[in-house]
Amino acid sequence: MNHKSNRLDLMLWFRLSRIYNQSIRLSNQHLKEWGLTAAQFDVLVQVGINIKISQQELGEKLFVTKGNITQLLQKMERMNLIEREQDWKTKYISLTPEGRELYREVVPVQEEFQGEQFKSLTPEEKTLLNQLLKKLKYEEE
Repeated sequence: MNHKSNRLDLMLWFRLSRIYNQSIRLSNQHLKEWGLTAAQFDVLVQVGINIKISQQELGEKLFVTKGNITQLLQKMERMNLIEREQDWKTKYISLTPEGRELYREVVPVQEEFQGEQFKSLTPEEKTLLNQLLKKLKYEEE
């Protein structure tokens, strides 16, 4: 690899990092209206679309570290948004009636809010960006 290529790679990494951080910051500000953080919203969505999900499977889908998932779930349980049940060695998470109501209220609004972040792109550019980002898929080893 040459020096110019390395600089471009570094610039791409900085740009992606800044866009991600800005998106999380804006999402956290927007979600405050419902008393949620972006991480709690992620749990709400993952549990909501799966109806019932094991804690391990949920942990694999979330953007938070495995160490933070227990704390996150405990807080959401105290907020009466989720409930956990033990089935032998597996813990399952599902939304409470209050959690389902919040899911129906906040998900469409947040989808629209996130869509606004990409309004400067044409549909073709969005498709291309999605394809390019898929090529960069990060997988844990």
